[in-house]
Amino acid sequence: MSRRTKLHAAVLDRFIRVRGAREHNLRDVDVDIPRDALVVFSGVSGSGKSSLAFGTLYAEAQRRYFESVAPYARRLIDQVGVPAVDSIEGLPPAVALQQQRGTPSTRSSVGSVTTLSSLLRLLYSRAGHYPPSQPMLYAEDFSPNTPQGACPHCHGLGRVYEVTEATMVPDDSLTIRERAIASWPPAWHGQNLRDILVTLGYDVDKPWRQLSRKDRDWILYTDETPTVPVYAGFTPAETRAALRRKAEPSYMGTFTSARNYVLHTFATTQSALMKRRVSRYMAGTSCPVCEGRRLKREALSVTFAGVDIGALSQLPLDHVAALLAPAAQGQFEATKDTQTLSRKAARADTARRVAAGGSAHTASSDVRRTPYLSEEKRIAAQRIAEDVCSRIATLQGLGLGYLSLDRSTPTLSPGELQRLRLATQIRSNLFGVVYVLDEPSAGLHPADNEALLQALDQLKRAGNSIFVVEHDLAVMRAADWIIDVGPLAGELGGEVLYSGPPRGLREVAASQTAKALFAPPEAASRTLRAPKGWLELRGIERNNLRGIDARFPLGTFTAVTGVSGSGKSSLVSQALVELVGEHLGQEPAAAPDGDEADIDMVVPTGGHLHAGAEHLKRLVTVDQKPIGRTPRSNLATYTGLFDHVRRLFAATPEARAKRFDAGRFSFNVAKGRCDTCEGEGFVSVELLFMPSVYAPCPICHGARYNADTLKVSLRGKSIADVLHMTVEEARAFFEDEPSLRRPLTLLADIGLGYLRLGQPATELSGGEAQRIKLATELQRQQRGDTLYVLDEPTTGLHPADVARLMVQLHGLVDAGNTVVVVEHDMSVVVQSDWVIDVGPGAGAEGGCIVAEGAPELVAKSRHGRTAPYLRMHAFPDHG
Repeated sequence: MSRRTKLHAAVLDRFIRVRGAREHNLRDVDVDIPRDALVVFSGVSGSGKSSLAFGTLYAEAQRRYFESVAPYARRLIDQVGVPAVDSIEGLPPAVALQQQRGTPSTRSSVGSVTTLSSLLRLLYSRAGHYPPSQPMLYAEDFSPNTPQGACPHCHGLGRVYEVTEATMVPDDSLTIRERAIASWPPAWHGQNLRDILVTLGYDVDKPWRQLSRKDRDWILYTDETPTVPVYAGFTPAETRAALRRKAEPSYMGTFTSARNYVLHTFATTQSALMKRRVSRYMAGTSCPVCEGRRLKREALSVTFAGVDIGALSQLPLDHVAALLAPAAQGQFEATKDTQTLSRKAARADTARRVAAGGSAHTASSDVRRTPYLSEEKRIAAQRIAEDVCSRIATLQGLGLGYLSLDRSTPTLSPGELQRLRLATQIRSNLFGVVYVLDEPSAGLHPADNEALLQALDQLKRAGNSIFVVEHDLAVMRAADWIIDVGPLAGELGGEVLYSGPPRGLREVAASQTAKALFAPPEAASRTLRAPKGWLELRGIERNNLRGIDARFPLGTFTAVTGVSGSGKSSLVSQALVELVGEHLGQEPAAAPDGDEADIDMVVPTGGHLHAGAEHLKRLVTVDQKPIGRTPRSNLATYTGLFDHVRRLFAATPEARAKRFDAGRFSFNVAKGRCDTCEGEGFVSVELLFMPSVYAPCPICHGARYNADTLKVSLRGKSIADVLHMTVEEARAFFEDEPSLRRPLTLLADIGLGYLRLGQPATELSGGEAQRIKLATELQRQQRGDTLYVLDEPTTGLHPADVARLMVQLHGLVDAGNTVVVVEHDMSVVVQSDWVIDVGPGAGAEGGCIVAEGAPELVAKSRHGRTAPYLRMHAFPDHG
């Protein structure tokens, strides 16, 4: 073999060669992808970039790996399917780090995800300072999630809950008929309980405070469940007369006390909305035994560096690292710095316990001295502390030093979770692996992006390949290689437009990415809207917000920004939403199908609405929670489109002749759906040691309906054909149907024209789900005076799609509404009328409003970390 041939072979060996990729909308894609490089997969939403990176490359790498795993073990692992591709050569093992929300369990925490908690338990077990005569404890004894370690009183939760008269009856001047018992269910169920009380002889028209203590206690707390006749719609006098003459009742009703209703509903309901509702009537207080630290007394009596493990877990990671740094360096004598940190930890722990209703006694250890450690304990302590500090340093490098070990994962953003997992991979020191990441910049301020890029570069320099599906322009500019997929979405995408170094993309005219990547910065020239008034919040206490005042201009577009963890979501998505919702009497929103099944008690926001709320008539929160948890929930059913479609099919002459109603055309109803697959469209084929294969139903061939239903056609299309249409195709097909044309146009205008009407909810990203919710809301007739709150609406959006989204959001404001977005995308911030920058840093270093005003004014600010990036994006003259 010649030297030239050898060199060519060596170059080829550094590439992964994909041939004939056909996953989802990919059109027989052939592409060579370099290894040992940072490769960005770009393209508009729905273009096919994720299908190539995750659906093809990662899926095939996982499939090959599992072929080497013992057959029995394969049955225990959730495997992805076999990708549709002819061949892939040169593919190393792959690790996927996708955007995922935290596990619903409040017991899952930053410490458990990073395994830092396990190391600290070992540290306290092996090298902690024990009180005299107390035997050594095992690591499990320091875990609140084990029977050995959990506080026996609160079972490791740190809080105890009780249902009191004050929580259940907030206004005792009301009568029972006027719903004095707020904790009772709304609508018919609550009326039923009130009617039962009438039958039992209680006065439901007397103010609650005037009822006897005996009657009030029985109604609220009794465990008795009498079943009595109910005369629906009767007055008390008519009910008494009916009872005397033993008239036939409307039905027999069973009574449940208010407290038992709350406790039973919280323990058994599958509805997150109901669980969150009843939790409002459960008063949570710090556990009197462990004082909120979740552990048994024996574990809390053990200290290290003067702090018990419960207090240590509540400190920011930055403080934990500083507290353990001397031990990591083999220094165990107390210094001024360690004494100061220990005192700070003790004071913070005391303050936290007092705020939670606990006592104010001092920490269980004397922080002025470091107990004597034997040589054995010193060696163990140094080894473990060194490992802990090293792991925390990686997290700090990713901008996560503000998190505490006991921060529960449901409160973390998908971006924070992905960075936690990324830190774990950096620590693993693997070599020759392909890391496939899904928008790692999501939820990141531009300042945090720099730390992310450094972490990715660290993985690359360790000998790995980094494949990133990304829309962020800064990540694209830092890439070694770009694979741009498009040109558009859905069936109009699926082609590789360009594969090569970023600078070469400039010449690709069909690329939407090229237009955004190489466009010169444009200075904002839009006329700003004048506020119609101000919504003012005073004394806000929530997470790291410490009694701050905030104001939001009404009738304008406001962007709230700040580094990750600065407190912007606490201010907007929690404090603002909860206080306005409470003022308007709106129930808190919840995800469908029992999402967040293990909801912790709602911690109320401190502070109040000071002014401006009277100008709002409605609150709409558009979040990124799924629109459904099963494939039966889809785009058409969620938006209400399918109701109109089914009515059109039921109105056809053929359907009328067969007496088919609209229900016949639902795949969830037995009379119309395929009996074999029960409307799923597919059947599962179990292959024992191999991943299960989902095959089209052999009877309906994926159509989901039975043959008689499919015979009914609307302008030559069956109901299954319509569900298979994309939004753009359906818009053309239903052009003459106003009830369908408007919602379909809105979906297309918001960048979702590529989605199929029958696209299952399980296949939608968080960003797609959020935009579907927004499109559904936009269908409503705009009457103004509505507050719209969106949390990072540009997540998952290509810059070209962001522009389309902004047209819709500005349209809401022009219709007389107020829009508030939490956002990091400077192209959105610069288009706002008002900017609120929260910071200056994260966690304890944030929680303040550092700048506010028009975008140009904030760009001139010398405070906070947003101004430099805002100047760079649109106001270069202010630099």
